[in-house]
Amino acid sequence: MSGEAIAIALLTLGAIFVAGLAADVAARRTRLPRVTLLLVLGVAVGPIGLDLFPDSQRDWFPFVADLALLMVAFLLGGELTAGMLRRHGREVLGVSLLVVATTAVSVAFGLIAAGFPQAAALLLGAIATSTDPVAVSDVIREVRAKGPFARTLLGVVAVDDAWGIVVMSVALAAVLGVHDGAAAWASLGHGAVELTGALLLGAALGVPMALLSGRVRDGEPTLAEALGGVLLCGGFALWLGVSFLLAAMAMGVVVANLARHHRRTFRAIEGIEWPFMILFFVLSGAALRRTDLEQAGAVTLAYIALRVFGRIAGGLLSARILGARDAAPIGLAMLPQAGIAIGMALVASQRVPHVGDLILSATVAATIIFEIAGPLVTRAVLLRTDREERLDTETG
Repeated sequence: MSGEAIAIALLTLGAIFVAGLAADVAARRTRLPRVTLLLVLGVAVGPIGLDLFPDSQRDWFPFVADLALLMVAFLLGGELTAGMLRRHGREVLGVSLLVVATTAVSVAFGLIAAGFPQAAALLLGAIATSTDPVAVSDVIREVRAKGPFARTLLGVVAVDDAWGIVVMSVALAAVLGVHDGAAAWASLGHGAVELTGALLLGAALGVPMALLSGRVRDGEPTLAEALGGVLLCGGFALWLGVSFLLAAMAMGVVVANLARHHRRTFRAIEGIEWPFMILFFVLSGAALRRTDLEQAGAVTLAYIALRVFGRIAGGLLSARILGARDAAPIGLAMLPQAGIAIGMALVASQRVPHVGDLILSATVAATIIFEIAGPLVTRAVLLRTDREERLDTETG
């Protein structure tokens, strides 16, 4: 690598991180999500906008994306502790599962019925299941909602992306099996092996990580320990051909439930996650090309409409099947969508390249819309439900 290329790489990295800092400040002053601002910045400096991003630096994208997603999946697994499941219980798990299933089915079959490629439809159905927990939590704090609906919503978005990773892993296995010419039963068998392998790998690496971390310095796991475990998990998963997202999440679950002597493994990862997420979102926006966006226009509009329908239907089904009256408007409050959706789209575009551009373009475009409009809808739903809960308390 020449000195000039190194200089360009360093300047590009520095500019992106400074832009991330500026996005933080702008987000606090405008109440727009940081993710949205970073995506818009990426689009602005990419081929659609000013085309300032060096072509040579786009090779970073797969590595940065996989690394950022490994951290996200590991942290998501860390939320699924036995204590959390006891506290939130049947209602949260039931509502989240119904909303995820309804959204995935609505988007996938709706896109197939509209005549879009089957592989793209199935993968977009899986991508549609994810929610942005950061945006939802920020809105809950902003309106100071503390009632049953807000608590249920927080619990649902905590496990929502975990279900989404499972759905994406299944969809990828099925699509790859069909694309490779495998029979339906062989495709499902391959998917089962891939999912089981990912869970076993995550558990196998999670047990020693949980037991050994924090032993070099008593009760204080180092960043090297945490990052080393996550990278080993991702590397082994990719080498063995199993879902690295599911493996990292499984490892996070094991560490969270076995490492009772500390919580610092997750804090260490949280401490370095954001710089990689800045790169991730800016590069995601910069990856969009005008031709891709034009081709994805129709599927993006259909995806947005079907996802909104699936969310609403999922909330209504939850209220009816589970008898959880508070769950009826929960789907609308789960419209924000960000990092994990784009991450799923990146994984899908790399594994299924013949529909990769369509999936990535539609997901990024829809994410920008959901990250702008979604928090506003969430806020309106929370204000209404919080007001109704207060009235019920006063009249009850």
